[in-house]
Order: sequence, then C-alpha cells, then structure tokens
Amino acid sequence: MSTLTYPEAIGVGLLQGVTELFPVSSLGHSILVPALLGGKVQHDLDMTAEGSSYLAALVALHLATALALVVYFRKDWVRVIDGLIGSIRHRRVETRNEKLAWLLILSTIPVGVAGLALEKALRNALGKPVPAAVFLALNGLVLLGAERLKRGGTGRRRAGNGGHAAPADAPGPDPAIASDQRLTRLSFGQGAWIGAAQILALFPGISRSGVTMSAGVLRGLHHEDAARFSFLLATPVILAASALKVPELFKPENSGVLGPVLAGSVAAFVAGYVSVRFLTKYFETRSLTPFAVYCFLAGTASAVYLSL
Repeated sequence: MSTLTYPEAIGVGLLQGVTELFPVSSLGHSILVPALLGGKVQHDLDMTAEGSSYLAALVALHLATALALVVYFRKDWVRVIDGLIGSIRHRRVETRNEKLAWLLILSTIPVGVAGLALEKALRNALGKPVPAAVFLALNGLVLLGAERLKRGGTGRRRAGNGGHAAPADAPGPDPAIASDQRLTRLSFGQGAWIGAAQILALFPGISRSGVTMSAGVLRGLHHEDAARFSFLLATPVILAASALKVPELFKPENSGVLGPVLAGSVAAFVAGYVSVRFLTKYFETRSLTPFAVYCFLAGTASAVYLSL
C-alpha cells in the first residue's frame, strides 16, 4: 500500500493550488508529474494503485483551493447569497445579484449531473499518464481555438453581450460589481452552456478553468470576466465533490496520511490564493495563448517520453 510523505504532500499541494486555477489542468499535472519523476514518488502518487489514498488526498487539496477562492471572492459570495435569498423570498429575478445567483446555480447543474454519472468511469479508464498527456495537449488546442474563434475579434471587455438586457440595478464603481453587471447580461442558456463546458474537465488533462474561460470568451466575454465567471463556477463544484470524497480520508486505512494532507492543504490554500490574485490581474490585459502553447508542448512531449 502506498503512502504519502510530507514533502510529497506539500509539493502536490503547491502544484494543485497553481494548476487548478491556471488553465493547465490540475488533475493532468497530478498524474503526469509523478510519472515523469518516477521512483518512490510515482509509487506513492499513483491514484490507480490498489489501496492508494492519493485520490482522496487530491480532493482535500482541491477543497483547500476552493476555500482560497471563497476567501478571495468573499464579498462576491455575500452578494450572491443575499441575491439568492432575496430572489426566493420575493419570487423574482430582477436585480444583478439575483440574476448572478441563479446564473451560477443553473450553470453548475450540467457538470454536477455528469460528474456523478461519469467521473469514476473516466478516471479509471483515463487516469493514467499517457492519456493525461494526450488530453493536456488537446487542452492546449482548445485554448488556442477559443482565442482564434472568439467573438468581437479581441475578446476584450465589451459594454454589451448579444443584445441581452441588463438586470435592473446599475453597476457601482467597484470593478467586481461592474464585472458582475457584464456577466449578468448573459442569458441563462448562455451561462448553462459555459458551465456545461466543465464536463470536459472530467477527462484528466483538460482544465476546468481553461474550458470555462474558453467557453466564456467564445460567448463574447472579455478574458477578465470569463476568468471571474470560471472561478465563481468552480467553487460550488469543488466544494460538492469534496463533500463526497473527503470523508474517505478518515477511514482507518488512511489515518497515516492525515498529517501530510493537512500540510499539503495549507500549501494548496496559499498557492491558490496567490494564483487567483495573479490571474485576475493577468487577464485584464492578456490572453489564453501562452497557456495554450505550454499545454500543447508539455502534453505532446510527455506523451512521447512516456510512450518510449
């Protein structure tokens, strides 16, 4: 039975915190990096091995990253929850906060259903290094394709979106509120389409944030708004998955990894918080292209190396 050391857990935590939010696939990297390092690291960090606690540990690290998102977007989630409560109480969807709350809920449903139905089967069939490398290369092509096909030519911030009317209340001076105003110009159907793109992330090597950003850019969102919507969408999905998987860590056979997982979770939280701060600024002026090139080259090179 494999185990998980403190250095391994901290290293994987840092890797998870960065790659979950950068559009480069955290699951793909969590499979590929141990395979490329080989030796004891590969043995300990093999999620397909009999009796391995690595997958449950990864879910805990995902949870830590989601908590970093909650902390960073705490003011936004207060507005969203307030909007949801107000919408239910008054049976309406009129204000910006009410529209955003239901947009996030409806956009999360497709991946939630697909995850329950397909996650285990896809992980068992494709959670190996070579398929993960191939899908990482494909992730690069998805990002590059989104940049080439994006609406409006540049994908930069737009005052409108497809002629849809904005909710009743006007944006304030806060950039986050202004971004929410632009996001709520999406129809519920458009939001669900963007959220459904997360289903592709069930394939190891395809980035959740990458495909949702790509879908948002293809719907005419500026990169900054597409990234923000992606991070908001990721939070409930990761929290729900964690609620299902984290209890496995507390089985008697996994008691030896609780300490390392806690240390790795702290590392994932810090890395996730730093990453989201960086990316929200990065996408104000830049695109997905550098990540597309990285994923395609890294995935292709890893697939060739691991196939030799």
